[in-house]
Amino acid sequence: MKLHRSVIPTLLALLFVGGWEWFVRFGHVNEVLVPPPSHILSWFWESLRNGEILSATLVTMRRLLIGFAIGAALGIPLGALCARVRWVRDTLGVLALGLQTLPSVCWVPLALLWFGQQESAVLFVVVMGTVWAVVIAVQESVLSVHPLYLRAAMTMGSKGTHLWTHVIFPAALPGILSGMKQGWAFAWRSLMAAEIFVVILTGFGLGSLLHAGRELLRMDQVMGVMVVVVAVGLLADLIFFAPIERWLRRSRGLER
Repeated sequence: MKLHRSVIPTLLALLFVGGWEWFVRFGHVNEVLVPPPSHILSWFWESLRNGEILSATLVTMRRLLIGFAIGAALGIPLGALCARVRWVRDTLGVLALGLQTLPSVCWVPLALLWFGQQESAVLFVVVMGTVWAVVIAVQESVLSVHPLYLRAAMTMGSKGTHLWTHVIFPAALPGILSGMKQGWAFAWRSLMAAEIFVVILTGFGLGSLLHAGRELLRMDQVMGVMVVVVAVGLLADLIFFAPIERWLRRSRGLER
């Protein structure tokens, strides 16, 4: 079954790439604007040899992990506070809902004015792109905890920190994890927007590499960077989020 599940996506991917290559080469398509997969692979191999893609990926991942960690560290307690205190939910919760709909690129001008062309400007945009998604996810997850669990726990004497650590957070954990995944996706988008515009003193990341490819009309480079971004996102899910989700399902008897 596992082999069958991996073979079909692989065949579909090969069919798609082969069709793309054939269409560009024999369909009278401008290879500068729509490069075939072979050109993208050639650029990727060359950037691996000279270390360009590896160094850019490391710079971007460092920014992403720091910004995401800060955003999650702020968003989890704020979301819990919104869920448990009504006036906080009516003020900060509503503000978080509004700010989440704001495109991440809108934070870039403010970041440049407040921090200049510095690393802190990039991190600010990533944090702003992460924290509100996490706040809303945690708030909704905690509010979705069945009241029966709370009443039963309080009847048995649970309250305060014990109630949070042994009842509320364990019950809300699946929703919180989904919110963290959403925050991770928003952090990626925010970081790409920041790296495209904040490029002077912040180091050469994937966003900067993407922007350079556009300026030089190197669509093979642009698409190659896009493939790397997608691949890193998938690897993050496979290595970090997916194992935790499997553990949660198994611990609750939802999966063998």
